[in-house]
Amino acid sequence: MKIGVLGAGQLARMIALAGYPLGLDFIFLDPSADACANKLGEHLHGDYNDPRLLAELAERADVVTYEFENVPAEVAEFLAAHTRVYPPAQALAVAQDRLVEKNFLNTLAIPTPPYAAIDTLEQLAQVMPTIAYPAVLKSRTQGYDGKGQSLLQSANDLPAAWHKLEGVPAIVEAFVPFNREVSIIAARNVSGDVVFYPLSENIHHNGILRVAESKTGDPLQQQAETYISRLMTALDYVGVLALELFVVDGELIANEFAPRVHNSGHWTIEGSETSQFENHLRAILDLPLGSTASIGKAAMVNFIGGLPTAKQVLTIPCTHLHLYDKTPRKGRKVAHATVRAEKTEQLASAIEKLTRLAEKTDDS
Repeated sequence: MKIGVLGAGQLARMIALAGYPLGLDFIFLDPSADACANKLGEHLHGDYNDPRLLAELAERADVVTYEFENVPAEVAEFLAAHTRVYPPAQALAVAQDRLVEKNFLNTLAIPTPPYAAIDTLEQLAQVMPTIAYPAVLKSRTQGYDGKGQSLLQSANDLPAAWHKLEGVPAIVEAFVPFNREVSIIAARNVSGDVVFYPLSENIHHNGILRVAESKTGDPLQQQAETYISRLMTALDYVGVLALELFVVDGELIANEFAPRVHNSGHWTIEGSETSQFENHLRAILDLPLGSTASIGKAAMVNFIGGLPTAKQVLTIPCTHLHLYDKTPRKGRKVAHATVRAEKTEQLASAIEKLTRLAEKTDDS
């Protein structure tokens, strides 16, 4: 069985690593000659919209998936006419545009922050009395890891923030005074079976996820499962889906969703009976989904821009290092460490040590 993957970054790499024990082969389409998943399968080197490469991928892959949501939706639609593509192209199209995404979430009675579409600086100034300060101006497309975003504290910030976006269509959202940031990850197979992972509590650094900690038994688990179930049903979803949420006074407010395996679920590699990567493959192949039961207490810490040595990481008890085979570069995720411990104190100690280590090597 050959799995086609649009993109060959670290998420594709981890999908392939999860697939080898299942006897799966992989073929990646990626414009980068040195993409880090290339060593784990065949590499079609070229643009995502190259018709010759897409035709080859559709012919050779039994099923196609993707590792990130900035793959053009029309590419997924083209491939779906020739082979199986999961998650569905509709999920990709909705997630790629923040305005479309927010509107879609609201139709499903999933609460979001107040927001408005923005096409001009004048329009931005006009809506701010309704949205109120502080607020966040975001590009509607091509935004991830804090890119294409500006915090608005007052009217004085509007011109510079708009200029930073270079006039692209945007959305302005009220800033959410959250108590916590969390995400829920779920998997749904072709037959419609669904499994949920425990909530992850997330901490960001400069707009990029730094720490994700599994929160088994979180009192908001059921509410989060209800919201992500609505999403999956409405999209006729197949694969792993992540929904990012703010916690405000004990209630959940949706930030965005990602139609793919997700950074906040990396702890599932060692911390769950079945990782998110294996369950993604099981889902798109319509295999029985694996148990999401936790093994002890788990968390993940990202290394961004720079790398400590393997010895520095593995000296810390209860840790497992995952290198991405990527050249360090400012703002780039180059590795992560997962922690699995029996006791809360052990987990907290390892997270603290890994975080300090990550801060020392950031963008070094």
